[in-house]
Amino acid sequence: MHPARSIILFTTLSGLGFGLLVWLGIDPTPPTGWVAFVFFAIAYALALGGLAASSFHLHHRERALKAFSQWRTSWLSREAWGAAASLSVTGLYALLLLFGIAVPPLGWLGAALALATVGATAMIYAQLKTVPRWHHWSTPALFLALALTGGALLSGRVIAASAMLALSGALQLWVWWDGDKRFARSGTTLATATGLGGSGTPRALFPPHTGSNYLLDEMVYVVGRRHARKLRVIALLLMSLLPLGLLQLPHPHLFGLLALVSHATGVLVSRWLFFAEAEHVVGLYYGRR
Repeated sequence: MHPARSIILFTTLSGLGFGLLVWLGIDPTPPTGWVAFVFFAIAYALALGGLAASSFHLHHRERALKAFSQWRTSWLSREAWGAAASLSVTGLYALLLLFGIAVPPLGWLGAALALATVGATAMIYAQLKTVPRWHHWSTPALFLALALTGGALLSGRVIAASAMLALSGALQLWVWWDGDKRFARSGTTLATATGLGGSGTPRALFPPHTGSNYLLDEMVYVVGRRHARKLRVIALLLMSLLPLGLLQLPHPHLFGLLALVSHATGVLVSRWLFFAEAEHVVGLYYGRR
């Protein structure tokens, strides 16, 4: 699918922001006063910045509020409600911490809502049967793992961040390896789509359209295998291996910022591949599979 920059920024930045809110919410000794203000301000800036970036993908931004009305059937609507609830609860929690008052249950609720928001974002893609690479439990698992990894780095939790870097890196490797097989494993072909496979293998004699159209622009994007392999190596190096190495150096807090920048850059590359390598079944109709 077409890797829109606005959606890449949205999923990356909001994941970092809500991931940080999770760690702040479950912290048994949360920061207070102005230290708390700085941490929560960073989390809110990332979360809201990501949500704002997503609006650039809408052709009619004035209709964005209508998303809240479809919560019974739409994961996008559930994501919107989750974000609003999470930011409201954690905002109250942060306000109390600013005055030195810690209410742990409020923090736990905010953390749970932040996790639910990231999970709802992932389910927007995981629910799509037409994209076999996404239609798998590993999609929300990877989104949640990367959010928790970035949040751990942002909150300065060296041990937790090291563990999450290793876990999310291993999960990302497996997702690439297994994802490459999912389209073939789904059994979807031009024959199954047309019902003409009984007496042979059908093929299209002419393309459906002589020019470009919305489906080709949004649903069909081809990235070369060699190019994808190079980007996978770069993504894994930046998002997991390099940050993990930096945290093992003496005085890891001094290298924490470099580890965070490296991780965030790697996630951006990984998220670009997430969209660019997603094969929509409509590509069969256009002979792109």
